[in-house]
Amino acid sequence: MSKFKTLIFTSLLLVPLSGIAASAAIAKDLRDEPTIDRPMFAVALAIEISDKCTSIDARKLKGLNVLWGLKTKASKLGYSDAEIKAYVESDAEKSRMRRLGEIYVKSKGLNPTSGVDLCTLGQQEIAVNSLTGSLLRSRN
Repeated sequence: MSKFKTLIFTSLLLVPLSGIAASAAIAKDLRDEPTIDRPMFAVALAIEISDKCTSIDARKLKGLNVLWGLKTKASKLGYSDAEIKAYVESDAEKSRMRRLGEIYVKSKGLNPTSGVDLCTLGQQEIAVNSLTGSLLRSRN
């Protein structure tokens, strides 16, 4: 895991929250919460693109802000800090995100192992101002 990814995941877990989480029992995993999982995927994809593409940088502060917001949202949905930490640190979830990323890149007609193709995807995401694109910046 890159230092940036470690920083993001550690920061996500250490952000203190005020307020009390909902007390209702949670029947689903965080991966089943689209309002959490989809933005988490967008952040993961942005990190992967910025790690592999030298012409694109990550907007690190914006990414951290998104992650802190996701932690707050998960807490408000009733998930405990332990459940959030388990989701963020899970090797199975990281593998699942990687598989989803590969599927997404291939769906765009690109090769997920090609740095050039990841740069192309990054530029496309920036151009359409997707959540992933909003977390990236061209180095031009």
